[in-house]
Amino acid sequence: MATYLDVHPDNPQPRTISRVVDVVRGNGLIAYPTDSCFALGCQLGNREGIDRIRDIRQLDSRHHFTLVCRDFAQLGQFVQINNALFRSLKAATPGSYTFILPATKEVPRRLLHPKKKTVGVRIPDHVVTQALLAELGEPLVSSTLLMPGDTEPMTQGWEIRERLDHVVDAVIDSGECGTLPTTVIDFSEGEAEILRRGAGDPSRFE
Repeated sequence: MATYLDVHPDNPQPRTISRVVDVVRGNGLIAYPTDSCFALGCQLGNREGIDRIRDIRQLDSRHHFTLVCRDFAQLGQFVQINNALFRSLKAATPGSYTFILPATKEVPRRLLHPKKKTVGVRIPDHVVTQALLAELGEPLVSSTLLMPGDTEPMTQGWEIRERLDHVVDAVIDSGECGTLPTTVIDFSEGEAEILRRGAGDPSRFE
C-alpha cells in the first residue's frame, strides 16, 4: 500500500519532506505534485523505479524521461548548454517547460533517447517540489502521471492513491494540480522545436 502524505502547499513540513525523501532514497517510486500536473518520480540510479514508471504508463524506449532539477547549477551537470541557449532557458525558468537537450555522461544510458542521446530537463516553480529537490540533493527522474487510455492527468491525491495504491510507494498531496503538462521544447538540433504545447507559454520560443 502507498503511504499517503499531506503536505502544506506554501510551508511544506520538513519532517514530512524528509519522509518522502527517505522513500525516494530507499528505491521507492512516488507520485508528487508539480507546477503543471502530478508526476511519477524516482531516484536517478533507481533502475527498478524507472522500469516501474515505464510499466505504469506503458512507455516505449523512445520516451523522453525528464530530470526535474532544483536549479541551473544542477541542471548543467546533466545536459550540454551553450551561452546563448543558457540565457534563453534561464529567462523561462523556473516554470512549466521541459527542454530536450544533449545529455552529458552523468545521465545513465537507460534514460537517454536511444538514437539522439538526449534527455528532458526542467526546473519547476512549485514550493513542494522545490522542497523535495532541496532535501534530496539531486534530480528526480520523472514522467507526467498520465495513465494509458486517459486524456488528462489525474488532479487529486486521493484519486491517485486509490488507483495506484499497489504500484507506487508514496503519494504526496499538497492540493489539486492542473491538467496541463509542461510545454516541451526540443533544442537537440540547435533550434527550438515545440514538441508539445502545454502549461508554459510557447510563444517565447516561436
